[in-house]
Amino acid sequence: MCAPLLLSPLNLNHQGNNMPVSIAKSCFLNIPLHNYSPFNAYQSLMSRKIQNILLVSSPYDAYLMEEEGNLASRIINEYRGLNLSRPPTITQISSAEKSLEYLSCESADMVITMPNIGDMNVLSLGQKIKHSYPDLPVILLAHSIQSVGPLLQPTNSRLFDRIFIWTGNSDLLLAIVKHVEDGLNVLPDTREASVRVLIFVDDAPDFRSFFLPFLYKEIVKQIQSVLSATLNEEHRLLKMRARPKVLVAENFDEAIALFETYQSFVMGVISDTRFPKNNKMFDNAGILLLSQIHQQLPDIPLLLLSSEVENKQYAQKIPATFIHKQSTQIQTELRQYFLKCLGFGDFVFRNPEGKEIHRANSLGMLESVIKTIPDESLVYHAKNNHFYSWLMGRSEIDLANIFRSVSLSDFSSTQEVRQFLISNIHHLRKYQQRGIVVQFKGKTFDADIMDFTKISTGQLGGKARGLAFIARQLLQETDLYNNYSDVEIKVPKTLVITTEVFETFVARNHLEDLSKPSIENTLVRDRFLSGQLPERIVSKLRIFLLQVKHPLSVRSSSLLEDALCQPYAGLYETYMIPNNSPDITTRLDHLITAIKLVYASTCYEGPKTFSKSTNNPGHDELMAVIIQELAGETWGDYFYPSISGVAQSHNFYPISPMKPDDGIAHIALGMGKSVVEGEKVLRFCPKYPKTLPQFSSVDDILKNAQRFFYALKMKDYPQNLLFGEHSNLERLEIADHEDNETIKALSGTYIPEEHRIRDSGMLKGAKILTFASILKYQRMPLPEIVSDLIELGKKAMGGPVEIEFAVNLNNNGRKPTFYFLQIRPMVAGSEKMDVSITEAEKDQAICYSQKALGHGKNTLIQDIIFVKPHCFDISKTCQIASEVSTINATLHNQKRPYILMGPGRWGSSDRWLGIPVQWKDISGVSAIVEIRNQSLMADPSQGTHFFQNITSLGIHYLTITEGSNDQIDWQWIENCPMIKETPFLKHVQAQHPIVLKVDGRQSEGIVCFT
Repeated sequence: MCAPLLLSPLNLNHQGNNMPVSIAKSCFLNIPLHNYSPFNAYQSLMSRKIQNILLVSSPYDAYLMEEEGNLASRIINEYRGLNLSRPPTITQISSAEKSLEYLSCESADMVITMPNIGDMNVLSLGQKIKHSYPDLPVILLAHSIQSVGPLLQPTNSRLFDRIFIWTGNSDLLLAIVKHVEDGLNVLPDTREASVRVLIFVDDAPDFRSFFLPFLYKEIVKQIQSVLSATLNEEHRLLKMRARPKVLVAENFDEAIALFETYQSFVMGVISDTRFPKNNKMFDNAGILLLSQIHQQLPDIPLLLLSSEVENKQYAQKIPATFIHKQSTQIQTELRQYFLKCLGFGDFVFRNPEGKEIHRANSLGMLESVIKTIPDESLVYHAKNNHFYSWLMGRSEIDLANIFRSVSLSDFSSTQEVRQFLISNIHHLRKYQQRGIVVQFKGKTFDADIMDFTKISTGQLGGKARGLAFIARQLLQETDLYNNYSDVEIKVPKTLVITTEVFETFVARNHLEDLSKPSIENTLVRDRFLSGQLPERIVSKLRIFLLQVKHPLSVRSSSLLEDALCQPYAGLYETYMIPNNSPDITTRLDHLITAIKLVYASTCYEGPKTFSKSTNNPGHDELMAVIIQELAGETWGDYFYPSISGVAQSHNFYPISPMKPDDGIAHIALGMGKSVVEGEKVLRFCPKYPKTLPQFSSVDDILKNAQRFFYALKMKDYPQNLLFGEHSNLERLEIADHEDNETIKALSGTYIPEEHRIRDSGMLKGAKILTFASILKYQRMPLPEIVSDLIELGKKAMGGPVEIEFAVNLNNNGRKPTFYFLQIRPMVAGSEKMDVSITEAEKDQAICYSQKALGHGKNTLIQDIIFVKPHCFDISKTCQIASEVSTINATLHNQKRPYILMGPGRWGSSDRWLGIPVQWKDISGVSAIVEIRNQSLMADPSQGTHFFQNITSLGIHYLTITEGSNDQIDWQWIENCPMIKETPFLKHVQAQHPIVLKVDGRQSEGIVCFT
């Protein structure tokens, strides 16, 4: 029998500005290797490998790759399978200058750089690297297509060998390495071994980033199908080393050059329709290309991709397979093309007579199926080494060698063989995961010592990834704990159900069609609720609940959630459950229902609309679920924390002496729903916690203080939780709970006779939530902790951040607890375009704001939707939102951008503070004007999820306070030709396009004439 499978941790050598430059040492799977018989013709294949990778990025971006991608270890598997001596290494440097110093004294085979490197513009870095090392591959890995717009110009794009867009798909990292290696090796490998070539033509970095990883996956599947039918060990090695090369072209001339060079080896061509030809954009370049190729080689399978469904007829004439790029089923259609035209395949379980009885397309499914297949099938495949072959096709060389090293005679029974296969596959899957996130195992799970666990393989998703990252960062911050030794700072105990379970749930319950647009949320909800979670997941959740009896939050963690530039904040559902029933079955039913509803929110109209606005393919979205111990304490019939809050490292609306980089925080009593949905809460700057503009007088305090809070009901709730409007939370009035010790601790008492608020909640009288004990008398150093944590987050993530937190004051002598709940990047400080607003433009302004958000210029707007000032009725804001939605739908379908104007907070869930629109109601908006006047003087809404997503989409946001130096020309707006009028709105259209300019550096915005 063989030695057990062991995995040593792989370390990325993180280098900051103060660290010496050195190359990280990679670690290997501790498994003995077999010596294969050499084939002279193939010994030199893949001779040029990416041995040294220089990663120029913030520490958070490096962590993202390390945690999600298993990049280096997967490359190591391939290297060892090819019997090469040197594994690749990854060196991460967070400084552009240090990276140049590194290249001057060390060698690198490839550079991956990300935009957020701080000390140098990424264009300058690319230029300097290419000037000194013209043959060194340089890859730009950005977070959104909008952020690399200027880099796509021909003069700039030559600074990078290729540009890719990161959307949370870990397979992209490995695809980049394979793509570079293919380019380095294709010429000698085709000459020496007739290695096949697949040509892919597309000039769009975002689609290329989605497609290339998927393409490499399917190529591996094709090799697997060949290997499963090949019993000769030498042939297996041959196919492993001679996998097809993928060559990428971005224009017609490149594609033709590749085809002519490798014509004898081309196995297929996949092409977009619209891309450059002769340095000009051609709408039918792909059609011309595939037609020309078909004339020369009629038997080559061709695939035409297009965003225009009309091009299907031209594909049929070539002939070529056609796939619509915007299809919600694009992956399924692509896979069908690979299966039917290129011969890709799964592991096919058969009986000894050859009849198919099951299939597996992943290690997880392989493990699952092996548990149930008949003994004769198991023996058939084991005897013929099919498991070995399939694993070799997936570059799982070491596990394949273990299976190869034993024979059936080593086992006393078929059940022993079955267990050997299952345990080794499971062992590999477990040890492919690294870091502090522990794989959930029912027999070894211990809720007391395991702070962060996950169920199944797959990815953690954006929100959980951020939590895992900050948990690791906090462990390294010894000064933080020393400075605040009287406060317990922690991440709540967390269990993550990874994206693999979501994929299985959707597939097994046939829910794929719900990703299509225009499906009612109620139908989506019902379909998901009727689905069945895999029994293995249900079993693990039961084990989890047997140990965990604390109230729980069930939160979304999609791949795209909390991503840089497009955070998807608050678009998916969160549910809270009391988890205190004496019946374990009831508690399990509540948890499973909440999980299904979080899954369902992936297909709700809001996220679909937002994905369309960001140009992210909604069909590529996967959902993990976070099950987290809820921060708070039980008070009577309810459970809630003393304080919930959101803090941002960038303040868009600073008031002297505050500066934008001092940050801003919003806090509330109870659950954080009050904060993230824009209700009345307290806003303060962590550096100046005693400066509270909204509390400048007693009247202001009485008007602006929080009156309601959210809490989870712990007693007398229905056995079948309704999961209704507030996700099992109840909205309570503070006045009804004034005897609560926490409310007393955070409140002052209003003395009507004196018209005064005294800073004590122990006096008789109405309690007013002022948080004076925290902000003024420092019962706990909350402002200082928040300030230090947002600074920590900013450094770790390479840019502005937003954090969510909760606090338990913990009376009775216990020290307070600060819970770090979430971290995500903000979209701020990205002012690349030179925008300035002149005095002459201010003089002729239609609108002028001294508190504008965003940066850039828009000259394509003619339409304005505004709330009629004299008709505004604060009690009718829901009807106003409905009217906005109707006009938006028309303009959005006509692709006509517009400006939206009206009083109060747009997107607030509190209809008394503003107009409660949702994403689907404003999907076509280009700019929003928030008007503050006597009828509605709400505080700026920068702590809300709505506000965070607005900024991520580049939608300009102007706040105009009437009676200040801001201005708005209602007469000019009213005189524009009217397109439509509703009871509360007017839709007008300017005769000529108007100019919208926002200078983010000065926080100024203007709408003026062309």
